[in-house]
Amino acid sequence: MPLTQSREALLCLASISPRRHELLTQLGVPHRVRAANIDESLRRGEAPRRYVARMARAKARAIAALGEPLPVLAADTTVVLDGEIHAKPRDRADALAMLGRLSGRSHLVLTAVALAWGGGTRLRLSASTVTFRVMVPEEAVAYWETGEPRDKAGSYGIQGYGAAFIRHIRGSHSGVMGLPLKQTADLMRAAGIPYWLGQGPEMGKGNGNGKGNS
Repeated sequence: MPLTQSREALLCLASISPRRHELLTQLGVPHRVRAANIDESLRRGEAPRRYVARMARAKARAIAALGEPLPVLAADTTVVLDGEIHAKPRDRADALAMLGRLSGRSHLVLTAVALAWGGGTRLRLSASTVTFRVMVPEEAVAYWETGEPRDKAGSYGIQGYGAAFIRHIRGSHSGVMGLPLKQTADLMRAAGIPYWLGQGPEMGKGNGNGKGNS
């Protein structure tokens, strides 16, 4: 049976991340995007799981508070090694140091996804283990020069050149990319928001389109 075609937005994605837009489009969900500008500072003593959950909720609520009439979907991703959060790199040296720590080891990727609608916010958490092969310093430098690590948690992107470093993944591939599709679908189903409504180039167009991640 063919999927029903629809172009009318059913929700607002609180992110201008191209990969999150692509993943939501993969679910066949017509949507628009808006950037969520919030303070992403880590609180003293804050655990990684609590941090990503707080960020996802804050992004969703920030857009909802602007008067967005549609349900608002938001996500936040972080890389955790030895209990320490590895966020987006500050600069080249920070990125190379992160990649050096990840080399030849397994780390945790946490992605929280939140949906704000009807005055409330629901949340789901995805946890995946990613194992890197050993990389030589020259590879890390060359990877930095591609530009890909600059806006990625942990200084790598699994959907791009960084896939060459991945030896094994246990968990959600889409969660490591930034939007766990199973958890996203769970939230939408609970809210009565349909998916599998078709895909096309018009999906995702609306306020807030641009480059970068949020």
